[in-house]
Amino acid sequence: MKALFEIPASPLVPVEGEEAGYPVHRIFCVGRNYAAHAAEMGAEVDREEPFYFTKPASAIVLSGAEIPYPPGTSNLHHEMELVVAIGAPLFKAGTEEAAKAVYGFACGLDMTRRDLQQAARVKQRPWDLGKAFENSAVIGRISKAATFAGIGDQRIWLKVGEELRQDGRLSELAWSVPELISHLSRYYHLRQGDLLYTGTPAGVGPVVAGERITGGIDGLEPIELSIGPAE
Repeated sequence: MKALFEIPASPLVPVEGEEAGYPVHRIFCVGRNYAAHAAEMGAEVDREEPFYFTKPASAIVLSGAEIPYPPGTSNLHHEMELVVAIGAPLFKAGTEEAAKAVYGFACGLDMTRRDLQQAARVKQRPWDLGKAFENSAVIGRISKAATFAGIGDQRIWLKVGEELRQDGRLSELAWSVPELISHLSRYYHLRQGDLLYTGTPAGVGPVVAGERITGGIDGLEPIELSIGPAE
C-alpha cells in the first residue's frame, strides 16, 4: 500500500567510532529513580516496581543544538540523565539477558514543562503535555557498551551557565539498568532503536531563554544545549 504522504524519518544519533547513526524507534523514561530527586518533587521512589512515561522519537534533539523555549509553559526544567540504547530484541528477559542487550550509553536531558506536569499530577492525569513535546529529549553521542567501564560510582552533573545545579552519582540509581530493562521487557517487545532515559538526580530547576546548559557523566561525551527565544 502506498503512503498518502511522507513523514519524517527516524532521527539518527551519532555513535562513537561509527559513520552510521543509531536510529531512534521509541523513547522510554523512568520516573523517580533517584531518591533525592523524588523527595524534592514531594514524592518517594516506588520500591515495588519502577514506572515510566514515554516521549515520541520526534522529541530527539542532538547535543550542541539551540532549541526554542517551548510553548505553553513558563517553567521549563532541566533533568540530566544517563541514556541507555538497546541493541537487541528483548521480551520477558531476566537481568542477565537485559544487560547483554545494551548497545551503548549516552548523556541525555529530559526537558520538562514542570508547570504542566504538576498541574496534571494534581488532577491525576497523564504527564504527556509536561514531558512529551518537541525538542524535549536531548541526547549526546552514544558510546558503545564495551567502551564504557560499567555503571558504578560515575559522577553525573549539570550546569546552567557556570552554576552547578545537579551533582550526583550513578550509584544512586534506585533501580539498576538491567533491572529496568528486564522489567520494561515484561510489557513491551523491546528492540534495536529503543532508548531508555534512566532518571535524574536532585537539583532540577528552571531555565530561560538565553541560557546554556552543559552536563556530563564520567566516561561519556558531555552534552550541551542552548535555550533560544520562545516561538
